[in-house]
Amino acid sequence: MKPFYGYIILGVGILTGIAANSFAKISDGFSKLSPTIACLILMCVTMFSLAKAMSVIPVGFAYSTYSGLTVTGVLIFAMIKYNQIPNLYGMIGIFLIIIGVVMVNSLGRLT
Repeated sequence: MKPFYGYIILGVGILTGIAANSFAKISDGFSKLSPTIACLILMCVTMFSLAKAMSVIPVGFAYSTYSGLTVTGVLIFAMIKYNQIPNLYGMIGIFLIIIGVVMVNSLGRLT
């Protein structure tokens, strides 16, 4: 598999990770059956996608991209669905996470 396809699969992992975390919130502590099942299925797809992506993308790049963008995506979901707006320091932190992901993927080198 080529690295380009690895990043596409990583994108699927990021999107399903955001969805899985969103369903975790909706499941109300895994007390609601349908969101719980959706969360578990999506988390399995997330881990499968992440593992496949790591077969062609270096582990550090893949995981830092996955974790940074998933955290950012979940924050955006919380802002839209639950009106949970972070304060200034939270926004600066998310901005730094995004900058970090860009730096790792564009400037990071394997030695």
